[in-house]
Amino acid sequence: MTAHTESLGFAHRPEDVVEFLRRAGLDPAEIQLDDPNLIEWRGGGPDVWR
Repeated sequence: MTAHTESLGFAHRPEDVVEFLRRAGLDPAEIQLDDPNLIEWRGGGPDVWR
């Protein structure tokens, strides 16, 4: 997972995405994983995990 050009880590589940965004300064209560203005998914989406 990257924010701008900074690597934040590897997300294994949706909760990891929320945690990385929290660490980057976002309020977890306002994070919507399906918001295309916040997250650009590549190779899947908020409901696709391997």
